[in-house]
Amino acid sequence: MTVNGGSRIILDHVSRWYGNVVAVNDISFEVAPGITGLLGPNGAGKSTLLHMIAGLLQPSAGVVEVDGAPTWRRPQVYRQVGLVPERESVYPYLTGREFVALNASLHGLPLREAAISRALERVELAPAADRRVGTYSKGMRQRIKLAGALVHDPPVLVLDEPFNGMDPRQRLQMFELLRTMANEGRTVLLSSHILEEVERLADSVLVVYAGRLAAAGDFRSIRRLMTDRPHVFSVRSSDDRRLGALLLAEDPVFGVELDASGLRVRTSDFGAFTRLLPMVLQSSGIRLLELRPTDDSLESVFAYLVGR
Repeated sequence: MTVNGGSRIILDHVSRWYGNVVAVNDISFEVAPGITGLLGPNGAGKSTLLHMIAGLLQPSAGVVEVDGAPTWRRPQVYRQVGLVPERESVYPYLTGREFVALNASLHGLPLREAAISRALERVELAPAADRRVGTYSKGMRQRIKLAGALVHDPPVLVLDEPFNGMDPRQRLQMFELLRTMANEGRTVLLSSHILEEVERLADSVLVVYAGRLAAAGDFRSIRRLMTDRPHVFSVRSSDDRRLGALLLAEDPVFGVELDASGLRVRTSDFGAFTRLLPMVLQSSGIRLLELRPTDDSLESVFAYLVGR
């Protein structure tokens, strides 16, 4: 089917705190139809954002809207949004069909059986629909949660780490299903702490770190910001002092520190440095013993984007 019009999610200066802990700090963004990735390390505030969008959490400040209506204390929003939470939210004693039927019942769907069958088929769980959820694999439980979120045919899908526990084949199936949903005109917002998952699916991305919005926009431009940031390498060689002096004379290198463990080399251009180092080593006759990045974690990337 095709969803007419397309729905939009808007957050305007939204914060959420728990006592003295600030989970989300003054975030504003808009999500249009299509697939948008919400990227950030664990604990960045992604789940809190998604639960506010789904109407399950009240913002401490600011406004969260779907199609121009605030999500908090508006039960009609639940008919607009399908939520797949990260935490296990399935009852192991129910069959897959019974779990989806429970969601259909909560939405008061008139043609319940047809909607249940359609949702199970979309996630390719019809053959296992009468097995108890407790016998499902982690990947199957993820898909049955998605079936429950799809049963009322919502224009907005909010997915919290939807690929956790899935094997490669299940991930490919989920990728294809979400692309189909986006092509139908739905608004799909999915969170992940894995850059490659977002890269495979999303044209636009929101990057959050420590409760703040670090970057937003086209994925390719955000990827360039991540790649082009300053990098730090740990280098050990047969002559660290001479190698440090040679590297410091080159344009891509703007800092060199020498200590007992070797060199810490700071460069403004990752690609240029990886091309430069072999040439310097070859021309000088210095032997390379070790080379490794020291700031390659996603946390360091997000911290850099926040601090720009």
